[in-house]
Amino acid sequence: MNLSQVTTLRMGGPAKKIVEATTEGGLIEAVRSADLAGEPVLLVAGGSNLVVADEGFDGTVVLVRTGGITESVDECSGALVTVAAGENWDDFVAYAISRDWAQIEALSGIPGAVGSTPIQNVGAYGQQVSDTIAAVRAWDREEDRVTTLMAADLEFGYRSSLFKTQPGRYVVLTVQFQFPLAAGLSAPVRYAELARILGIAEGERAELAAVRQAVLGLRAAKGMVLDSLDHDTWSAGSFFTNPIISEAAAEALGESAPKFLQPDGTVKTSAAWLIEQSGFARGYQRGGVGLSTKHTLALTNRGAGTATELIDLAREVRDEVEKRFSVRLVNEPVFVGLELSR
Repeated sequence: MNLSQVTTLRMGGPAKKIVEATTEGGLIEAVRSADLAGEPVLLVAGGSNLVVADEGFDGTVVLVRTGGITESVDECSGALVTVAAGENWDDFVAYAISRDWAQIEALSGIPGAVGSTPIQNVGAYGQQVSDTIAAVRAWDREEDRVTTLMAADLEFGYRSSLFKTQPGRYVVLTVQFQFPLAAGLSAPVRYAELARILGIAEGERAELAAVRQAVLGLRAAKGMVLDSLDHDTWSAGSFFTNPIISEAAAEALGESAPKFLQPDGTVKTSAAWLIEQSGFARGYQRGGVGLSTKHTLALTNRGAGTATELIDLAREVRDEVEKRFSVRLVNEPVFVGLELSR
């Protein structure tokens, strides 16, 4: 099997060995056996945040296909919900909304599996998955044991977590969420564009189902909802994170640059704006890859693109942004057998 069959970019060569793990025990055993044999391991769940080399992966690929949701609901404390790592994320969001659980409705339409969300601290439209995560159970490959990591220990930050600062150490088994019971209403909407579409002021609430539909519409318009017939969705989502820079560096970008002051005094700006202001328009193409025709932050496979072409395009975009603005973009997806830096 080529890894192009299990990644949303539809790129990546063959794996030396592929194991499908449908139970927690099977997942642990697959990783543990490969570790004992000194075999490299690549975990693939939804495949939405991976860029795999055309040469493939010379090791064991473990497909995370575990499932199951357990819940404990209390009128006072809300819902405590434990979800297997292999569950589809968007399916779980829809399930949560059907149960009147709030605070992940703005994360609708994000591809991938539940177990991947804490790694990246997935976020969109004013919400982050860390808002609701209570704990993560994981296999600790260094200590050869199952461990429970509480939210306070997970070092959540913007698109970051303990799992990113210690890559490869943990295998996520289950994610535990704590949800308030919302009586059909969303968390306060903190994203201006979403609030405008919903016809409410920022900070107000809306019906959970309405927020989900509005978010799905926004994401679809940007090519961020998977569609096998639409090459704009053959991507790894946002390819670069929004840079967080000093106040002085933000001022140097000019008055028109988007600027969002952070609690520590730094400033977040828009990677998409930087890309567009550096001369890259939607639909810019280089060989078999290109920027989405709907959103410049998505680097896409136009049908027969290669990972090598994609990295070359990413490097071109990154270097031009740095040349023009002295801001170095950082990739969001994980690279396997590839490097962007040079």
